[in-house]
Amino acid sequence: MAGGKLTPRQKMINLMYLVFIAMMALNMSKEVLTAFGLMNEQFETSNSDTTDSNKLMYEAIEQKASDSPAQFGEAKKIADKVKKISADFYAYIESLKTDITKDIEKEEGKLPYEAMDKGDKIDELWFSGDGYSQKGKEIIATINKYKSDIKAAVGNDVKYKGILSDVDKKFDISDVKDNEGVKKMYLDYHYKGFPAIASLTKLSAMQNNVKVLEANVYNFALGKAALEANNMKNYKAIVVTDKSAFFSGEAVTGRVVLGRYDESTVPTGVNVEGGKVEMKNGQANFEISAGGTGEHDIKGKFLFLEDGKEVEIPIEGNYVVVPRPNSATISADKMNSVYRGVSNPMTISFAGISDNNVSVSAQGLSKGSKPGQYNWSVNGVQGTTAVVTVTGTLPDGSKVVDKKTFNVRDIPQPSASVRGKTDSAKGNKNDLSNSTINAVFKDFVFDVTATVKSFEVYVPGNPAIICQGNRFNAQALKAISRATRGDQITINRVQVDVQGAPGYKVKPSSPLVWEVQ
Repeated sequence: MAGGKLTPRQKMINLMYLVFIAMMALNMSKEVLTAFGLMNEQFETSNSDTTDSNKLMYEAIEQKASDSPAQFGEAKKIADKVKKISADFYAYIESLKTDITKDIEKEEGKLPYEAMDKGDKIDELWFSGDGYSQKGKEIIATINKYKSDIKAAVGNDVKYKGILSDVDKKFDISDVKDNEGVKKMYLDYHYKGFPAIASLTKLSAMQNNVKVLEANVYNFALGKAALEANNMKNYKAIVVTDKSAFFSGEAVTGRVVLGRYDESTVPTGVNVEGGKVEMKNGQANFEISAGGTGEHDIKGKFLFLEDGKEVEIPIEGNYVVVPRPNSATISADKMNSVYRGVSNPMTISFAGISDNNVSVSAQGLSKGSKPGQYNWSVNGVQGTTAVVTVTGTLPDGSKVVDKKTFNVRDIPQPSASVRGKTDSAKGNKNDLSNSTINAVFKDFVFDVTATVKSFEVYVPGNPAIICQGNRFNAQALKAISRATRGDQITINRVQVDVQGAPGYKVKPSSPLVWEVQ
């Protein structure tokens, strides 16, 4: 349109074309500015939701660390560091956003997106000539500090490899080549010359990366702690004798069991000093000859293979040999503790005295159908101990009294279960979506029937989702459908009701981590 000699009419036509194109560009710019504004609103809403979700996850880690310091203590340490690092960096980015908007007058509480078409504030504050100003250098230094602090917080554990990769990827501040192949500095490429609303949106997106990364660290910390709970060094050998006192010369019988055991837990070797041992159903049944009157130790060891290396778990216990018949024999059929929320079967007798000459008293204790058999409900017992008092009437009419103190415990924390797996599992996301969530009381001496009331699910990149009942709701199914291979989805805080114990409140479950294949 600019070449050669043009008539006045043609010049007028060309001028009209230029005005028309300018008007189109003006309208398009307003639409783009509004789009950036709406996108910024979405980022800020997402940041608020993720902040609330992260708070819940941190509180879950905090509670677990309080309940099980050995298992979740390290996860709590990492969470504490990342929480502060994230909060400080997030607040710093917020201050940059405030610098952009502090002189802009809002309209009905909202920023005027179409009027935020200039970027001169950032250009003047962040840049000096072809380089960075002091403020620009400060921004780059703060981003680098955030990256190094996060890496130091999670350490070099291979399980956090994905987190470390995310930090480098989402906060890459290296130089960038533009469409013409010209290399530009990070802030120059992303912020110099851009409308204020575009820069504001990019900063909100950076805040979103901070929140999502914080959520992923919490999820990894929980999952890692749950997986480490299965390490063989965390098992404990427990000696359970058939009764707590034996006569001199009598065979001492009982069981040595692992604190976490099942039929698949088979040691490569086991021995009890001075006795015979037979492995059966995950238990080491032993028999040794009782010594003289007094307390005796039971010692031995389990041997397991773990990662090709032999791991030794010591067996430590004791028993008491008493003379006849001046002391009662009192034993709990389900180990030497009694539990709230269940009926505790008890076998109580007085050595050398028939059952009809023995009386037993304890709060909540009732007589069973067979001699020496009792059922004990300790739901109404306050404190951590309860006492059984046994009175025996001797043939001459005199009475002997003995007492036994038991530890009163709550039902242990259940474990979240999916498709028969606990702690961790692998599979495709469709299998998980179609699964029923259960809670099991692993290694508990009682068979407990529980009904799932609700549970929480954490999917990387999403806030915590609370589901009612034992199935995923629509929100959870949608989040799971977006999961990718390698993502670790955490099922946590399964709440249950225990059959036969109305009103009894059980602790929320420990987590299960499902790795998407």
